[in-house]
Amino acid sequence: MNVTIDESWKSQLSPEFQKDYFTELTDFVRSEYRQHTCYPKGQDIFSAFDHCHFDATKVVILGQDPYHGPGQANGLCFSVMEGIAHPPSLVNIFREIETDLGVPYPKSGNLQRWADQGVLLLNATLTVRAHEAGSHQKKGWEQFTDAVIKRLSQERKGLIFLLWGGFAKKKASLIDSEKHHILTSGHPSPLSANRGYWFGNKHFSKTNELLLQRNLVPINW
Repeated sequence: MNVTIDESWKSQLSPEFQKDYFTELTDFVRSEYRQHTCYPKGQDIFSAFDHCHFDATKVVILGQDPYHGPGQANGLCFSVMEGIAHPPSLVNIFREIETDLGVPYPKSGNLQRWADQGVLLLNATLTVRAHEAGSHQKKGWEQFTDAVIKRLSQERKGLIFLLWGGFAKKKASLIDSEKHHILTSGHPSPLSANRGYWFGNKHFSKTNELLLQRNLVPINW
C-alpha cells in the first residue's frame, strides 16, 4: 500500500506514517489485497482525502466501514460507485435531504460531489475484505482516522461534525466542542431510522445555516 495521499493531508499526517502501527497496518493491507478481494480499489483507499483537502474541509461525516459488496465502495463513507443500487442507509440519507431541503432524490449514489465541496466523508476503517463486514477493523485504521479527527480539531476552527449512530458519537471525545459544531442523531440504517432516530434531524439544513453564519458557501446536497 503506497501512501499516495493529497499533499495538504500528507503534511498534517506525516508523523502517523512513521509510527510502528502504520507500518504494521500497511503490511496487513498489502497482504489482504494480494490474497483476497478487498474494497475499495487500492487507488481509492484515500479518496476521501484526495477529494476534500485539509484546508478546504468544512464538514466531516463519519462512517464505520466501507461497503463490502462488488463495485460499491469508492473510498467515501456512505457513497457508492456510479450506477450501483443505493444501499439502505444511503436511501435514508437522500430521503432526509428530500424532506429537509426539498431536493429531489438523486439518481447517483456517488457522493464525490459532496467531497469536492468540502465534506470529508471519512470511514473509521478504510478497507474491508469482500463480503466480510468489519474484517479490517482493529488493525490500525481506527488509530489513523482518530488522528485525522484530532488534527482537524486542533488545527481548524468552526468545522461541522455530523455524528450518526453510537459508533460515530463516541468520536465526539476527540473533538474540541468549544471550537467546532457537533450535530448528532441516530444512524441512517433502517434499524435506527425506522425507530425514529434518524428522520427529521434536519442535519443538512442546519449545516448550511452554520456555514452561512460564517459567510461560507453552503453545501449543495
